[in-house]
Amino acid sequence: MLQCRIIGKFRLDNVPLTNPVAVGDRVEVQREGSSGNEGLIKKILPRENFVVRQSPRRKHDLHLLAANIDQAVLIVTVVHPNLKPGFIDRFLLMTEPHEIPVTLVFNKGDLYSEEDVAVFFAMKAVYEKIGYRVIATSVRDKKGLDTFREILKDKTTLLSGQSGVGKSSLVNAIQPQLKLRTGDISDYSGKGQHTTTFAEMFELDFGGHIIDTPGIKTLAFNNKDAQNVAHSFREFFDLSDQCRFGASCLHRNEPGCAVREAVKKGELSELRYINYLGILEEVEDQNYWERHKEIE
Repeated sequence: MLQCRIIGKFRLDNVPLTNPVAVGDRVEVQREGSSGNEGLIKKILPRENFVVRQSPRRKHDLHLLAANIDQAVLIVTVVHPNLKPGFIDRFLLMTEPHEIPVTLVFNKGDLYSEEDVAVFFAMKAVYEKIGYRVIATSVRDKKGLDTFREILKDKTTLLSGQSGVGKSSLVNAIQPQLKLRTGDISDYSGKGQHTTTFAEMFELDFGGHIIDTPGIKTLAFNNKDAQNVAHSFREFFDLSDQCRFGASCLHRNEPGCAVREAVKKGELSELRYINYLGILEEVEDQNYWERHKEIE
């Protein structure tokens, strides 16, 4: 293993990066130092894809979560902590531009009441209808673990989720040798406590690799504009050719909008549409300087 450093500035879409090299990147390295285990990253090779978010600490910068992945798996749960449907759509906003396949894993099924089970099936119907795979798992009951393992097999997978959803416990259940740190839900806040502090790649003994990311609290987007958001909700974009203004329609108050009409008829998810409007408003509220900060 080489301990490497990097020199120079790197950008993505003209926005500075908090981490110019991501887990999964392929690079050219020059050995240096007398120990033989040190290196200098000279070049980052072209990426097949990448997942990027707005830096949680530096709002004008971007943070690379991973690069060159085959798929992404988002771990959520209906309860403990409570489901935030908007978070799912924000996550998909990161993967959709590169057409990265995503599986939604609803974990902690052993804690679900009848009402929670109904919520799961409702969410499953929404996302399977538009092409995402959805499964349910429970580490305690050992349900869905074989399916989860099969999804990861022989793939390089970005594994993500909000703190407390049981991501590490789920991985440990199918790959005990990794012994990923697990944490409890905070009794005070009811929210998950961070157990992963940085993204790291692990090899799976049954084939494939996972890139485990820190528990994500929120997702914001300084690299998106309204059109980016509209085109990243796949079912809205597919229907936009029937809108009067075509692909330029933002599906709000435009006349002849096929998307709004489909939502009214129940043909498209109202929940997804509400989440879309919220993200759209947030992105537009970012002032011009924030989204087009001059790089010196």
